[in-house]
Amino acid sequence: MATGDVASAMSTEVLSVGPGHTLRQVAQVLATRKVGSAVVHDTDGAGVGIITERDILRSIAANEDPDVETAGDHQTTEVVFATPTWSLYEAAEAMKRGGFRHLVVLDDGEVAGIISVRDIVKVWATEHA
Repeated sequence: MATGDVASAMSTEVLSVGPGHTLRQVAQVLATRKVGSAVVHDTDGAGVGIITERDILRSIAANEDPDVETAGDHQTTEVVFATPTWSLYEAAEAMKRGGFRHLVVLDDGEVAGIISVRDIVKVWATEHA
């Protein structure tokens, strides 16, 4: 079985957006940073959420205006959180069960990073190279 934990594979540079950012603004910052997700911090409402490329794609496919629609309206608020001590296998299983490609990593209740399927694959591919 593959080794490693979430802390060894996650990205600690987490892109954050506010719930009022438009989908166009989120898409632009995702493209600039070359990442597929952002944490949505809503201190007055839902708390921590996540918005991904897929969320933006679904909105555009539904003919919604990316200059009007906001991150807060399209974020996932029922987020499955990982911890830095989870094994990569546990993270992969959580992603598989939930049908998503990113997990927000919390350490003592604070956002510590994000781990993606790509992060896990990089570690596992390196182990088997």
